[in-house]
Amino acid sequence: MITGCIVALVTPMHPDGSIDWDNLGRLVDWHIDMGTNGIVPVGTTGESATVTVDEHCQLIERVVSMVAGKIPVIAGTGGNATAEAIALTSAARDAGADACLLVTPYYNKPTQEGLIQHYEAIAASVNLPQILYNVPGRTACDMLPGTIARLADLAQVIGIKEATGSLERSQEIRSLCGDKIMIYSGDDATACDLMLQGAQGAISVTANLVPDKMATMCALAVSGDEVAAKSIDTELQGLHSSLFQETNPIPVKWALAQMGRIESGIRLPLTPLSDVCHHSLLKAMHQAGIEVGSQPGE
Repeated sequence: MITGCIVALVTPMHPDGSIDWDNLGRLVDWHIDMGTNGIVPVGTTGESATVTVDEHCQLIERVVSMVAGKIPVIAGTGGNATAEAIALTSAARDAGADACLLVTPYYNKPTQEGLIQHYEAIAASVNLPQILYNVPGRTACDMLPGTIARLADLAQVIGIKEATGSLERSQEIRSLCGDKIMIYSGDDATACDLMLQGAQGAISVTANLVPDKMATMCALAVSGDEVAAKSIDTELQGLHSSLFQETNPIPVKWALAQMGRIESGIRLPLTPLSDVCHHSLLKAMHQAGIEVGSQPGE
């Protein structure tokens, strides 16, 4: 069972957009040292939409090798074509990933029956634990609780990353699925509350910046320690908000660059964080205990 804080890892890039393998290794080592419970390479935060298929598979292979079995690797292998998702999931299995994260097909807006057949086809083709991923704000496709309940009967489907930000939606999924699948928050702002209600963990963007605090908060929330978990989460709420003032992963990559952990590279059509957003993100970073240069306003 994969529980706790799972980082939706950025893909470090040089200013020319090429992948920075050295800093990728340093990020992986840092997360292991800081207590992160799992790593998702090549998810949305890892710019899966802009890396090539070869790069996508290589990123999974490299992260699996870097982690060396110390924590689970959940490879992002979703696609808007079922055949592509099967191919990427097969590559993740062959690379030694522990599980895969499968976002709903984006742009083509399948029906609920289309979603069921999509995930059934992947499950039938690849023997690898699969976590469904629902983020309608990015995909224009909402996987409804009844659909999730049907897919929960598949042996390969072990969980759902729910990124609607709706606590009521997650409660409905739990009432329909019971303990058939695990629920992971995909929305940092509501992750603490979701785990206090019974979710098993969070697949987090914020964890890129404060892996130790997010790991501690998740452990406390999963164990039901509301007061201690909320104390940390309150300190991080500014980050949860500021990291989404422009499209993810624009803000988180800028913040990591300010921390000296990666270079400034990001791929078009994504662009560097707008100047107008710098102050609020720096302020949130300082509030979370991240030291980068002078205090905002000084």
